[in-house]
Amino acid sequence: MVEESYTRRAFLKKAAALTAAVTILPHARIFGANEDIRVAVVGVGNKGSQHVAMFKSMPGVRVVALCDVDSNRVAEALKKHFKEAGTQPKTYTDVRRLLEDKEVDAVCVATPNHWHALVTVWACEAGKDVYVEKPASHTIWEGQQMIAAAKKHNRIVQVGMQSRSDAGLQGARQYIKEGNIGELDYIRGIYYNLRQPLPKVTGPQAPPAGVDYNLWLGPAPDEPLTRKNLHYDWHWFWPYGNGELGNNGVHMMDLASWFLDIKEFPTRVVSVGGRFGFDDDAPTPNTQTVLYDYKPVPIFCELRNLPASKGASEADNLNGLRVGIEVKGKEGYYLAYNNGGWVYDNKGKRVKQFKGDGGGSHHQNFIDAVRSRKAETVAANIESGHLAAGLAHMGNISHKLGKPANGAEILKSAAEFPQLSRMIDQFNEHLLVNGVDVQKNQRMLGPWLTFDPAAQKFTGEQEAAANAFLTTTYRSGFEIPNQV
Repeated sequence: MVEESYTRRAFLKKAAALTAAVTILPHARIFGANEDIRVAVVGVGNKGSQHVAMFKSMPGVRVVALCDVDSNRVAEALKKHFKEAGTQPKTYTDVRRLLEDKEVDAVCVATPNHWHALVTVWACEAGKDVYVEKPASHTIWEGQQMIAAAKKHNRIVQVGMQSRSDAGLQGARQYIKEGNIGELDYIRGIYYNLRQPLPKVTGPQAPPAGVDYNLWLGPAPDEPLTRKNLHYDWHWFWPYGNGELGNNGVHMMDLASWFLDIKEFPTRVVSVGGRFGFDDDAPTPNTQTVLYDYKPVPIFCELRNLPASKGASEADNLNGLRVGIEVKGKEGYYLAYNNGGWVYDNKGKRVKQFKGDGGGSHHQNFIDAVRSRKAETVAANIESGHLAAGLAHMGNISHKLGKPANGAEILKSAAEFPQLSRMIDQFNEHLLVNGVDVQKNQRMLGPWLTFDPAAQKFTGEQEAAANAFLTTTYRSGFEIPNQV
């Protein structure tokens, strides 16, 4: 039976008392060869339910607890995954109570983005290992705290960037590193996928029955619900999500940084984007092109949520690819994602195929590392998760500081990079064929932001404005404990 939800007044009183008087005590154990690893899943919506199924099917693993602020989702997960007698897991509404449970060894975090870092840090402090969904963090400062917490408390932290566990991508990465498509010119990540405008609302909405909205907000501002759908649509609102760049672009940027063996942030970033063709209240871009000025090989990320043309039933594509990466070399190029891909020569002829498997071993990789305590074996560690998420944050910060611009101003900003100029032309053509009036709905041109990769801070003319977005303000009782 799901825990009784807190009333707002009772919760605030109890939260204040717990913050002042209670510390989640660390508990960790060394696993014997035949001991089960006991996993709890925090957030059991669509993605969390998938995690339940994955962990539940693995030998030597037991899903012993579920946690969600929505009692309906807990009930659905129990009905779907735990029909057998004697398999019922414990259930929790408040993740803090779950983390006190000494019968939980590891937690899988599939909450909204604004909870990722807090649950991860709290779990590390409690002596539990963590599998956290992408993007790892909601801000760059949060990622720094997650890295520090994993090291400080000797915890295994895996990020849900399963492409790194994909056999086809692993093989293609090695093939390209060996020089088989020549010196690299650039890597481009694309996410061309249709989305619909959000339902409009005229005022605050009542949270769904069965949801503890105060706990849903957690570290976010204490504000009423101003969208029709509490779940999923939070991706398109800055206090909880990171837009499409943080939702799916982060996968492409992780692949790009992995293929290039990049471990640091770039020194410059610029974004062009906006929300076009959607009459809704969401502030995040649905069309965006971002350049990360790595030398000698820049990384680009393109996002498009409109169709290939107005009224079309499909999204755009790049030589048939709608989601994935293009690795462009002087002697050919590679197009792929988790379902595999091909190497092409410069005439477009297929040269070599790499068959993907979707990264299905990613959860097993996490469990193996939990059992061995060898953090170096983690396929997508928190450092790589911080980098990929941080790249999304950098692009979004340039967008947030942007100003409306005309085509000439945008192309002038891109003049240093011929590849970016071509992508901007394609961006403009995409809007044109979708009937977007760029005079009425102007493109937002972000400033070129300069960045110090060692200090992980912005520099230059926009230093103060950009650095203000490196972190955020947390509600009392939901602050991330400083780990540095």
